[in-house]
Amino acid sequence: MCLAVPAKVTKILDEKGYALVDYGGGVTRKVNISLVSVREGDYVMIHAGFAIEKLDEERAKETINIFKEMLLVR
Repeated sequence: MCLAVPAKVTKILDEKGYALVDYGGGVTRKVNISLVSVREGDYVMIHAGFAIEKLDEERAKETINIFKEMLLVR
């Protein structure tokens, strides 16, 4: 089973398909966005360092809340 994590694109780094994304809580990473067409401010699902799906804002926030709830259940 694979797990993808939601993140917000904060900066497109170059034309080679990389961007900085914000996972929340101050966690940012460089990811490959060559598989999806995104702009700064878009939400994406990240798996293994690749953006694999673009999310609308409502779905992204729902997914982020689910992850937060899962972390609280520990």
